[in-house]
This record gives sequence, C-alpha cells and structure tokens, in this order.
Amino acid sequence: MDVTVVGSGPNGLAAAVICARAGLSVQVLEAQPTFGGGARTASDPEFPDVSHDICSAVHPLGLASPFFTEFDLAARGVQLTAPAISYGNPLDGRPAAIAYHDLDRTCSELEHGSSWRRLLGPLVSHSQAVVEFLLGDKRSVPSGIATVARLGVRMAEQAGPAWNATLAGDDARALYTGVAAHTISRLPSVTSAGAGMMLATLGHTVGWPIPVGGSQAITDALIADLTAHGGQLAAESPVRTPPGGVVLYDTAPTELLSIYGDALPGRYARALRRYRFGAAAAKVDFVLSDEVPWRDPRLALAPTLHLGGDRTQMARAEAAIAAGRHAQQPMILAALPHLVDASRIDTAGRRPMWAYAHVPAGSPIDQAESVIAGIERFAPGFRDIVVAVRSVPAAQLPHHNANYVGGDIAAGGNNAWRALAGPTPRLNPWATPLPGVYLCSAATPPGAGVHGMAGYYAARTLLRREFGFDRLPSLAP
Repeated sequence: MDVTVVGSGPNGLAAAVICARAGLSVQVLEAQPTFGGGARTASDPEFPDVSHDICSAVHPLGLASPFFTEFDLAARGVQLTAPAISYGNPLDGRPAAIAYHDLDRTCSELEHGSSWRRLLGPLVSHSQAVVEFLLGDKRSVPSGIATVARLGVRMAEQAGPAWNATLAGDDARALYTGVAAHTISRLPSVTSAGAGMMLATLGHTVGWPIPVGGSQAITDALIADLTAHGGQLAAESPVRTPPGGVVLYDTAPTELLSIYGDALPGRYARALRRYRFGAAAAKVDFVLSDEVPWRDPRLALAPTLHLGGDRTQMARAEAAIAAGRHAQQPMILAALPHLVDASRIDTAGRRPMWAYAHVPAGSPIDQAESVIAGIERFAPGFRDIVVAVRSVPAAQLPHHNANYVGGDIAAGGNNAWRALAGPTPRLNPWATPLPGVYLCSAATPPGAGVHGMAGYYAARTLLRREFGFDRLPSLAP
C-alpha cells in the first residue's frame, strides 16, 4: 500500500481522493463503525426515518472551498440547498437580527444597515479572494491583495475592545457576534474575527447551504470517488502501531504520541505533550412534532440559528467558557435542516433539530435542559413539541470521534496561531519529523471546518516529497 490515511473525516478523505487520483494505492482506516468523522448522519434510534447530523450540519464551505469547488459536489449528485435566510439571531424584547442570503435585504431590515454594508460589502464583492486567503496555506502570496488588506482592517476592528466602534446597532452587532462565536473562543479575538468575516461573507454569496439527506451525502460522494479510483476503506480499524508506507493522520496530533512513542524525536514529542485543546461543545439533538414557535415569526424560515442573545451576553458567556466555567446562558447553535430538505420529515410529521451548547473543556454535564431553556427563551412553548432528546455531554464526544478531545470539535484547531503555524512550529505544518508521516486534521492549517483544505495541502506535500509529483491530479468528476 502506497499511502495509508488514518481517519475518515473530510480532510482525510480529501487527501485520500487526491492520492488515489494520482495513481497511488490508498487505504483509509477508521476507528468508528461509520465513515465521515465530522460529516456523518445517523438515524434516530427510536424514529429511524428521522436522521441526525452527528457533528456538522450546515456547509457554506462545501460550496466555497477551493477543494470542493474543483471536486464539484453538485455534479456528483450532492444537493446543497441554500435558504433565503442564511442565519438568524433572536434577541430579547425586540425583533430578531436576520442575515439573508441577499445582502441588500439584510441591510434594509437592520437598524443601521449601512454599517453592516460597510463591514461586509467590499468582502462580498470579492469573496473569492477572502476565501482563498483564509483557507490558504499562509505560505503563498495571496491574490487580491487589496481585498486581503480590507479583510485585515476589518478583522483588526472586530478582534479588539473597539469592536463596537465600526459596527452600529445592537442587532447588527449580535448578528456578527453569533457567527464569530462558532470558534468557541473568547470574544473578541483574532480567531473569532477571522471566522466571523469568512462565514458572514459567505452568508451573502454562496449562502449557508444544507445538504439534502444530511452531511453524510458529502462523505458518501468522497468515498464514491475514492473507491472508483481504487481506494480501499476499513471501518472499526483503530491504529495502535505504525502502518507501513507513507501515512497521513486525520487525527488529533497527540495521537502520534501513543502510536510512535519513543520513535518520536524528543523535541517534537515534548511539543506534542504541550499541545492544548480548546473549549468544548455539548451536543443535543431533538425529534420535534411540529415547527418551532419562534416569537419572531420570520425565524420560521431560518434553518440556522445563533441563540445567545446580544453581543454583550454572548461575549460574557464565551468568556466564562474560556475560563473553565459553565455559562448561565450558554451560546447555542441550532439548525433545522427540514426547512430546506423535506426528506428529513417522517410520515408522522416528526423532524430533527440539531444543537450545540458551548461548555468548558471536558464538561460531563448533560446540557439538554440548558438547551431547551435557551430555545424557550425565544420560542415559548418549544418544550411542548419535543418528542425525544438525544444528548451527548462534551466529555463523551470522543466516544463518537476520538479527535474531539474533551469535546473540542476543532481538535485544537480553532486558534489563530495554529491556523498559521500548525500544531507545532514548523515550516511545513503538514509534515512531521518522522519520515513518511504527515498530519492533515483540523489541527493543521487552515484550521477547522468541512472544507477539505488541510487534506489538500497535506496530500500536496506528500505527493511532492514522497512520490515526486510536480502537479496535483484533476479533481473534476
């Protein structure tokens, strides 16, 4: 076997696809019984015609990332449906803040829409340069220098204590903060500002699409291409000793400590032992009998929701999490995929609701009641439509995906420094000091997200170093 990929998340599968298309023999080893890592969908244990996305549910990067753009999910039968509302942020005692796919409509409904337009308008007009920079390898000269400069200015504004100075209106500030909070990090920060800029920009370009049938559709498309080019996959195959040949790890970088032990150079091993994971998410999935009774009826058309209140409330909650405390009103991310995918509703009218609550790393506390209360805050009567609750505390998430150490769904990758340098300071962060051993997880640049780019850069590196390839193979169907 020329290449072994350990882990079948989107990055691992992206790397495997590239290597197989280059004509190499490739195998993917997955410890879990199903493939996909952070892009899996499973049937509810009691209502099998209702399916839940195990980790990610909404995929703007499935349309925007350079890897997926070339791979062309649509041509492979994956239907990514972008709703008219990219995301909504309900607020206490006033109308919700709503980010429509349409930038003009968004600005027209915000209290100070011109402020939102000044922040995002120039980036929306040149969104490709924004994506190429933020998902770039950070080792090449970016295209669209003027747009990158505008992006840098806006990130600086939203990364520091003066973040209110250039974005007016409580609704607009909340709208942006809800997006920035996806990083589960202190607000404001460079990390949250970078994620906020990219995701908010995509909300007005490709939108925030949901794959018909669930996130598993993306994984299945990658697997179909891999097997069509001779690749092999094995589930329930944990790796405890080094595989032969070239090996690429779509895992937390600390996995190398247990697999290679004393074979790791001392300095690198010490750096891995110092590796720190971030704050966590607790997963709560619901089976609902009816539509959510939002106080603001416009939210009935919003498949993605940020349920943390206003900017001050979200920042306070994220600060508590970063300090290792549970927030009284935690930041909650929620999604209702059936709003764009009717196949997610069973014949009895039951439908799924996906949710995360932000919690301290390693939290063992079941967040079901906290999430229900957080939704009831903006949708009185929600509790009455809950048919079933499937809750996984942060401390138990590694049972579903070993990369989620302590419940950190970014494997330590939601960090501005790591998005640049990787898990340890190295000129090439996808390579390790061990011959033929590479990393491609969210812990490597460009960081977390279902974009496949960490796998792309790792495959590029190993194809050049190990097999002498000057060019990457085409990814087109």
